Amino acid sequence: MSDTIEHVKCLIIGSGPAGYTAAIYAARANMHPVLYQGTQPGGQLTTTNDVENFPGYPDGITGPEMMIQLQNQAARFGTDIRDGWITKVDFSGDIHKVWVNDTKEIHCDTVIISTGASAKYLGLDSEQKYLKLGGGVSACAVCDGFFYRNQEVVIVGAGDSACEEAHYLSKLCKKVTMLVRRDEFRASKIMAARVKNTENIEILYNTETDEVLGDGQVVTGVRVVNNQTKETHEIPATGFFVAIGHKPNTDIFKDFLNLDETGYIINAVPGTSKTNVGGVFVSGDAADHVYRQAITAAGTGCMAALDAERYLAAKDSNFEVSTSTYN
Repeated sequence: MSDTIEHVKCLIIGSGPAGYTAAIYAARANMHPVLYQGTQPGGQLTTTNDVENFPGYPDGITGPEMMIQLQNQAARFGTDIRDGWITKVDFSGDIHKVWVNDTKEIHCDTVIISTGASAKYLGLDSEQKYLKLGGGVSACAVCDGFFYRNQEVVIVGAGDSACEEAHYLSKLCKKVTMLVRRDEFRASKIMAARVKNTENIEILYNTETDEVLGDGQVVTGVRVVNNQTKETHEIPATGFFVAIGHKPNTDIFKDFLNLDETGYIINAVPGTSKTNVGGVFVSGDAADHVYRQAITAAGTGCMAALDAERYLAAKDSNFEVSTSTYN
């Protein structure tokens, strides 16, 4: 092994609730984890202003503040937290090889993938403006719907997830306007029927978002266009939800790990964090396309660290599983 190649017992790729939780458990187990934060330190939660559904915060907390606290907790136990991102991997041999920023090479005994998934957005300047401001644009109704109780909101999407989120919002909001780009849903018939039969959901077919309207701080409405007639009109709303899917950040692993048709990493053994490559584990939204919550991501981060610890113990009789890990 060259002097320029670093050896790491446990490498964690990505931050956020999954990565930092994995780091806390791995550090407490004397695995000396190294964590690379990636292109978005703290993950998706850093774009969320208020988090009120994570246990232990009775008064709520901002997403960025929660990530700082998790990072500090991981560092307290000795995690080596670094800037930079993994740009290439090679899991073809007994040694797990990764490259940082296309230059630095690291050889790892275990790898925990916590790269998450990125919500897809429409790409409108106004949408991105109010998303960054935390002023009414969201890609998670379960996360943010509570803040729009008894208000009117707009949701974009036509698949099962969009229908599920629209139905969820309908239980909180005065009115939900659903924008469907075509003249029919992509969702299953049962999910489409659910929203069609919900009294306070209005469905606009052949309709696309032209502009997210606001006062410079928060969303006040949405201008839409009928893609058949080209007519436009404005819909008053305080919230704009985008439910057009997520893209897992897993492209660099596709030559080595089993992915599903949309790119999510497949757990080799259900109920564990194991992938099809021994010593490589996955946590958080890189594998979870169902729940996508901070609390579930943290739980799988714990699982990945415990699985990695057991893997090391099985390979090296001198490495003992620490009972303190489970406390």
